[in-house]
Order: sequence, then structure tokens, then C-alpha cells
Amino acid sequence: MSKGLDTICVQGCYEPGDGEARVVPIVQSTTFKYNSAETLGKLFDLQASGFFYTRLANPTLDAVEKKIAALEGGVGAMLTSSGQAASMMAITNICRAGDHVVCASAIYGGTFNLFHKTLRELGIDFTFMKPSATEEEVMAAFKPNTKAVFTETLTNASLVVTDIEMYARCAHSHNVPLIVDNTFPTPINCRPFEFGADIVTHSTSKYMDGHAVALGGAIVDSGNFDWNSGNFPMLTEPDETYHGTVYTEAFGKAAYITKARTHLMRDMGAQAAPMNAFLLNLGLETLHLRVPRHCANALALAKFLESSDKIAWVNYPGLESNKYYELAKKYMPNGTSGVVSFGVKGGREKAAKLMESLKLAAMVIHVADLRTSVLHPASTTHRQMTDEQLEDCGVSPDMIRLSVGLEDIDDLLADFKQALDQI
Repeated sequence: MSKGLDTICVQGCYEPGDGEARVVPIVQSTTFKYNSAETLGKLFDLQASGFFYTRLANPTLDAVEKKIAALEGGVGAMLTSSGQAASMMAITNICRAGDHVVCASAIYGGTFNLFHKTLRELGIDFTFMKPSATEEEVMAAFKPNTKAVFTETLTNASLVVTDIEMYARCAHSHNVPLIVDNTFPTPINCRPFEFGADIVTHSTSKYMDGHAVALGGAIVDSGNFDWNSGNFPMLTEPDETYHGTVYTEAFGKAAYITKARTHLMRDMGAQAAPMNAFLLNLGLETLHLRVPRHCANALALAKFLESSDKIAWVNYPGLESNKYYELAKKYMPNGTSGVVSFGVKGGREKAAKLMESLKLAAMVIHVADLRTSVLHPASTTHRQMTDEQLEDCGVSPDMIRLSVGLEDIDDLLADFKQALDQI
């Protein structure tokens, strides 16, 4: 019997036996004992499933991975040490030196730097598409060596709502997968697989954790993409490091996520720690309760800021005045996220004064947890970008990124009112 997202959050993918821990336990062990050399050999040859080394699999991580896969509606998931690691491995799992990726430009600054600098230095090229790009312009960006399309459902920090179905059409017409970072909406507000996405990534450090205590990332495989087009020999041809295993033949719909674990995680080792997975699971158990409150508080605060004569502009897809309002209603009908961006009249100096005058909202290099926070992206998370790159990704010099938490909305409104009174 299929279960609702609320039930999956609370009890999904872990069923304790008689006398066993009711809560997913922390299995704080790097290794696991076996009595049979033959069994251990089969584990190494991918002929059997089980736990033998935490870099590849661990009972705590396994339970949380299955829960995230169930929330997104995928066939499997893999936890990573950070969201950056998830983005990196999602691409390098199917791209080699000489390959090309079509990518939205309005993505998190750290992801942009990862793609624009580090992966380019490793030989993978990227073409970045502006938020205003039409379907024809996206289609024109493809090359014979294009292997993937990457975007975010709701971009950090410009809050562009991606037309997932459009990007999926473009990707699939060229026989490549669409990879979507779903960090801000989470599967509570958007499930990209339902709109044609093939792979989903997360920085689990954000709403999934929700308490700013554990770095982490995740890759989720929909199991829907057909890898047998000839474009992905790493999945359809024998892997000599596993005695000629062909992932698509041996693992079917789970070929992509199995290769990510048994090849990339084996060699790169960007694994999440059992303790971090345990903390992440505690956050997931209340995700379905927290996300609606984040959205309600954010909408109220966005409306308040929009009414202030000291605010130059407000960007929140939940506002009817927002240019992405209709797309948001299509892809995220129950709300987008708790993140609002806005500009203060008077530029950077006034913006700094406002942030410094807030008492409940703190200036921190984080977003999407239960405590309200503010940040100036152009001088922090996106400071490595040129002015042109900042414009392309929708981050203006006067932008403040506001992550609205779970405090009493009247207290938050009062805090912003007193801060605005000081500028």
C-alpha cells in the first residue's frame, strides 16, 4: 500500500523488529563482520547486497536514503557529504572529459563555481542559459557531446521558478537526462520526477535537516531514463573494475544510482557520516510540518516588505505580483519555500544597516533552516562571480536574501519594522 508523504517523513523505510530501536539507530562503525569469505567476495563483485564498509553502505545511511527516494518517488538515492558533492557526482557519474552540459545560469553560486571552474578544468564544458532563455534558445545550446541538462527547481538566491517540463522536453529530445536540484521546495512542495526530471539532487543541509546541524547532500534516481542510446558507455559497456559488470544489464532501472555508489563513491569517498544521517532523519521526520509554516511566514513577510516605501523591490514567487507566480502555481501549488529576496532603497550601505539592525534575523552563511537569517549574496556566496555573471544568475548588488524561519510571524514583522525605522 502506497503511503502519503507525511507518513513517509515520520515512519518511511524503517521498520524495527521486536525489541529493536524505534528510532533509526546510529551505526557508528566503518566496517562489518562476515563469517564467509564467499559472501564477502560476492559483495565486492556486486553479486550480493549488504554492508561491508561505510564508504559504500551503512545501515543508518541506507534507511535515510530509502526515505528520501520514497519522498521523491525514485528507485534509489545516495547520501553525500555535502550538497556540493551531490552536484559534482551527479554530473561526473555520466560525464567525462570532452563532454558538455547545458545548465541554467541562475543557480547557487557554489554550484556555478563548481561547474564553471573546477569541472571545466577537468575537461567538462558547460553552456549557461539565462533565466529568460526560451525553449528555442535552450535547444540551440545543445552540442553533439552534450550529456546532461542541469537546473534548480527554485533557484538560490534569485528565486527563478524553472519550467521543468520545458527543460525536460529539450533534454529528452536530445536523449540526455534532466538533473534538477530540488533543495528549496523539497519533495513536500515539488516532486520534479512528476514533470519529467530524471535525476534530483539536494543539499540536505537546508530544509531537510532544518536545524543547521549537519552538512549533507543527496542524489535521487527516478529510474525512468533510458540509458541505452549509445551516449552513456559508462553505464552500458562493461566496467573492468567489477569484472565486466554492465550496469544497465545488472541493475536495470537503478543503473545510474548503483554506478554512482559503486564507482564514484568507492573512488571519491564523499560519503555522509552515520551521525549526520541520523540528524538528517530527525529533520525529515518533521519536514512535512515545517515547510508549510516556512511558506506561510515568508508570504506574510514578503507582503509586509512589498508595502514598505523603504524597499525597492521584493521577489517571492508566492506574491501575485511576481513574474513567476503562474509557474509557481503549476509546479509548487502548495507553496515555494521560506526564502525571499529583496532590495533596499539606498543600495548596499542601507542594506547593510538594515541587516545589522535586525535582532531576530541573524547574518549567517546559511539558508533554509528554522531560524530566520539574512545575507548579502553578491559579497558572500556569489562574490567570486563577475558583474556580468551576477546579472545572468539574477543576483543584483542590492539583493538581500531572507530565509524566513519558524518564529512567531508577529515577532518577525515587528523585528523588520524596527529595523526599517532605523534606515
